[in-house]
Amino acid sequence: MKIKQVRLILALLVSGMLASGVVYGQFGGRGGTTWVDDTHYIEMQKDKNGKDVKTSVDVLTGKAKLFVAKTETAPPRVSVIVKDGELFYSDGTAAAPRQITANPGKEINPRTSPDQKRVAFTRDNDLYMIDLATNLEHRLTMDGTKLIYNGYASWVYYEEILGRPSQYCAFWWSPDSKKLAFLRFDDTEVPLYILWRGDSLHGAPEYTRYPVPGDPNPKVKLGIADLETGKIAWAKFDYNVDQYIAWPSWKPDSKEMMIQVLNRDQNHMQFFMVTPETGDLRKIYDEERPTWVDFFEDIHVLENGSGFIINSYRNDWHNLYYHDWNGKQLAHLTNVKWRVSGITKIDEEKGIVYFSGRPESTETQFYSVKLYGTGMVQLTEGAGSHSISLSPGGSYLIDSWSSVIIPGRKELRDKNGKLLKLLSETKPEFDPTNHQRAEYVRIPSIDGFQLPAIIIYPVNFDPVKKYPVVFTIYGGPDAGGVRNVFAGNNPGWFAQNGIITINVDHRASGQFGKKGIDYMWRNLGKWEMVDYEEAVKWLRAKPYVDATRMGITGGSYGGYTTCMALTAGADYWTHGMALYSVTDWGLYDDIYTERFMDTPLQNPEGYKNGTAMNFADKLKGKLYLVHGEMDDNVHMQNSIQLISKLQDLNKDFQFMMYPNGRHGWGGPKAAHVRDLQNKFWLKEFFGK
Repeated sequence: MKIKQVRLILALLVSGMLASGVVYGQFGGRGGTTWVDDTHYIEMQKDKNGKDVKTSVDVLTGKAKLFVAKTETAPPRVSVIVKDGELFYSDGTAAAPRQITANPGKEINPRTSPDQKRVAFTRDNDLYMIDLATNLEHRLTMDGTKLIYNGYASWVYYEEILGRPSQYCAFWWSPDSKKLAFLRFDDTEVPLYILWRGDSLHGAPEYTRYPVPGDPNPKVKLGIADLETGKIAWAKFDYNVDQYIAWPSWKPDSKEMMIQVLNRDQNHMQFFMVTPETGDLRKIYDEERPTWVDFFEDIHVLENGSGFIINSYRNDWHNLYYHDWNGKQLAHLTNVKWRVSGITKIDEEKGIVYFSGRPESTETQFYSVKLYGTGMVQLTEGAGSHSISLSPGGSYLIDSWSSVIIPGRKELRDKNGKLLKLLSETKPEFDPTNHQRAEYVRIPSIDGFQLPAIIIYPVNFDPVKKYPVVFTIYGGPDAGGVRNVFAGNNPGWFAQNGIITINVDHRASGQFGKKGIDYMWRNLGKWEMVDYEEAVKWLRAKPYVDATRMGITGGSYGGYTTCMALTAGADYWTHGMALYSVTDWGLYDDIYTERFMDTPLQNPEGYKNGTAMNFADKLKGKLYLVHGEMDDNVHMQNSIQLISKLQDLNKDFQFMMYPNGRHGWGGPKAAHVRDLQNKFWLKEFFGK
């Protein structure tokens, strides 16, 4: 349940809230710009025949001329692909890719070296390398088995540390292409979990190693393979210490590598430099919190070899810090009481760092700051969500942005953020008979928190009438999804069918810094419910809200939130559709759960109060549970155990199981899931 923005958007799409909207990305968005050089950008314009053509526009004069791409011969582009379990290589010159493996084993995760002369991959849980010039294959590790993986991640690392985009890849090239760092996992002590396919004659098991809170974790070692000698140096960590090792960062000269080490309690992060030839270690960085510390996934290594920049919560807000390779802090680049989202670009020659941030928690603005922490400048303006395209030399930028009420603007600005020209603007349109309307609000909760929320009003909204409401929710720590961005006027399914939708971020969503997030330490389920219940109270006071039709829906953590709302929050919500839900944190994986909850032995009250089954007796509304049979992330046993409890209590509910369904929906059954949800709301809200 690794939280990423893409997952938040997908969760909202499942709920239908953004199904017809436009989402602007942080660095691209609609209207992304390509630059020809520092003073010319490419723009599509109409020629005299009305045909769309690419033009090169001068930022100073605004004059445009037909863009003609340079005919310089680009260097061949090396690519290695997997086809039918084998690797095929292309350098862009041959008519067809060349097959470079022919082996009964299956090649996984080919990664070409920085110099594009080698490719590394895993096969049968061992790490291999092929020299692309000679086609010679080198086996780098020898002990891969069904429980020992070299360069291939154990499931819980893949899900919660390296992330699903890694596709289980757990090896990293050195910049000089002469070394491979990799993680070796031993799952021997990790408990076995069996998923069972029910669509065959005798059924078929699928085995996975899945640790729940308190279980043994995979044992992990960091190895560095020297491709010239074939020798492997193992980082000299104590193999018997229960800790997490991940996210290496190579120095540009490849002479050392930095690795992050996090203790099992996940409240003490250390960075170590590793000598590739010997595995010797030297510690250069420490960060501790009473609650938890996250892995640093966005470390930026400066190409000049001077050090690296991290985005840390150490002062309770994400800020940028510049360190050398001995751990000395060279500069505190930003010192703001809002969230620095991430680095866009580092101009080392000019000593400028470009980054995005959220001075108002639901907005995105862009800034520049000198490498040693002075001269911070805000480059964009206007309440909303911005994305920028910098000219190659940093002299100009094009800012594309929108807000809930502004469909879109594209502006040309200079390097100091001064507005030079409005390039384009989408005028707001609103036809109440055809459009939905969005409103950004702040809802007061207890303790003074002002919760950000987006409300979508249906087509033909009449404030005199009473409307049902559906919360489209994810929830979870540091997982806020409310953004001041234009979501489109074209109505989604809910708006077309006379239903108000609302998305609210609670105090621990990340909108209020680390102190807000830390409310959830040892308390998953508690503060979300407190804040969401306040939102229900706020809605009930509106003359157009029907409190007898108060719905909620979400998937994964959003499914958990829905289950808690219909049980622990039964006095507030009347209807809920919960998809692939956690129902007991003791059933979910240990890395995610222990980060926030510690183990059940350490925090029995927290687990008790965060388990939906323990509030099942309060259910009085309409609850529909949906789960995939083969969900390898949130196992279907979560829904099964809640179902069993509801049956014992003689409670009324509905359940739909999807054979072979994984975590989330796709494929031929996606339409059935969508129709199932739509029919539920139509039937329960309107009797249709």
